[in-house]
Amino acid sequence: MSKTAKPCEQCNQMVEIRYRIQWDESRQWYQVCPDCWQKLSENNPLYRYGGTWKAKKRRNAKLTINNEQ
Repeated sequence: MSKTAKPCEQCNQMVEIRYRIQWDESRQWYQVCPDCWQKLSENNPLYRYGGTWKAKKRRNAKLTINNEQ
């Protein structure tokens, strides 16, 4: 798993994609994994989608030396 994965706020599974949703009467926003998203949204009149978070792949920084003459 990459270093940029984050835990699902419902099941604590480390994932690289999370969905921002509201699913209960508290109207609080949660970041959940695809599995929890599917379970919480199905036939739920309180469900509201708020976006998708995707982990970004980290790149190794390379130093470039310009030789000017």
